[in-house]
Amino acid sequence: MFISPARSQDDAIYRKIAWRIVPFLFVCYVVNFIDRVNIGFAKLQFLHDLHLNDAVFGVAAGMFFIGYVLFELPSNLLLARIGVRKTLLRIMVSWGVITVLLMFVKNAPMLYVLRFLLGAAEAGFFPGIILYLTYWFPDNRRGRITSLFIVAVPLAGVIGGPVSGAIMGHLHDALGLRGWQWLFIAEGVPAIVLGLLAMFLLTDRPHDAKWLDGAETARVLAALEADARRRSEQGAVPAKLIDVLRNPRIYLLSLIYVAIFMGLNAVGFWIPTILRQVGVQQVGNIGWLSGAISIFTAIGMVLIGRSSDRRMERRWHVAGCGLATAASFLLLPLAAHSVALTTVLLVVASACIYSVLSIFWTIPTAYLEGGAAAGGIATITAIGALGGAVSPALVGTLKAHTGSVYPGLAVVAALLAAAMAALLCFVPAPRRSAAAQVGQAV
Repeated sequence: MFISPARSQDDAIYRKIAWRIVPFLFVCYVVNFIDRVNIGFAKLQFLHDLHLNDAVFGVAAGMFFIGYVLFELPSNLLLARIGVRKTLLRIMVSWGVITVLLMFVKNAPMLYVLRFLLGAAEAGFFPGIILYLTYWFPDNRRGRITSLFIVAVPLAGVIGGPVSGAIMGHLHDALGLRGWQWLFIAEGVPAIVLGLLAMFLLTDRPHDAKWLDGAETARVLAALEADARRRSEQGAVPAKLIDVLRNPRIYLLSLIYVAIFMGLNAVGFWIPTILRQVGVQQVGNIGWLSGAISIFTAIGMVLIGRSSDRRMERRWHVAGCGLATAASFLLLPLAAHSVALTTVLLVVASACIYSVLSIFWTIPTAYLEGGAAAGGIATITAIGALGGAVSPALVGTLKAHTGSVYPGLAVVAALLAAAMAALLCFVPAPRRSAAAQVGQAV
């Protein structure tokens, strides 16, 4: 297959950029996701210690997203003004400190308040990184790069599952602290360290990058400007926040993202509980099985992301993966007496829902230009995060009443399937740019 010299040169430039910024962002997101969902492991001990139930846990998990929703938009708008380095310093140090403070929880109100503050502290991290990637990578390369970044989520499971299980198992009652208290200490400190390092290891924009020469910077900026012209020609949302807030497509994408977020949290918070419900009792074994699920999830995400970029097709990849996740949730009760079958279904659900997350973000960014990107991405994530608040509370409340996680997962599956149908019916596929078509041809 012939590769043009220009394409080869661009590949080298974007490979250089990716190696410079993506590994650090990747590590930050690993720590971010571990700190967000480690309450799912901690609950295996603290519910008993604090005399709480699954309904309280569900509300606490959801409180995170209330704070997240309220502070998401201002956080992302601030990033567009002050840059990613200062933003990550602010966000990661504050969420690391609050994660450590969770060790002092004594009752449900304290748990609710700290989870709310954790969400407020973290608000802007994920949409901020999505926005940051648009500063460096053109549309036809962003699906793969976004997938590589979001692969941090299943890797967080690979690391976080076994490590969380080991911490809670081996440090339980050490120095008078329970295992779940050690968990919050050990997994909160790395966020503080990474937030401080962001100031030294990241570059805000291509024109600030001393590690790119003049010609490399010019090629990157030219590709980004070509994308901006194409979006303008195709009726992209103008570069004003008020226009973003008036655009009905933003709200449709937001509602779709609500259902996606519900699916993400169903996987993120309830895998340990599902595994225990089907007969895996030891916390350490639950951790290792969660890690194995995450390994297969990472592999699936990379393969699906590459498929989407290679074909420059987004909607059917998102919808197909979303429907596969919904089907897996609905089939879980049939595998309730088999650890192996349950694990397979959780692998499918996890790999597909995280692929939905990574590929979905290539859709709104293809419609947004200039200043609208910060506001549009933040608006979609803020509204979508309502699904994060509803999902754990819904599943937790139904589990408290029925004794099973399956009814709540069935509701999530139905909403996710409806969202995928709405995506296919009402969100048009963006036209390919000439550059993207040439890039695919070679």
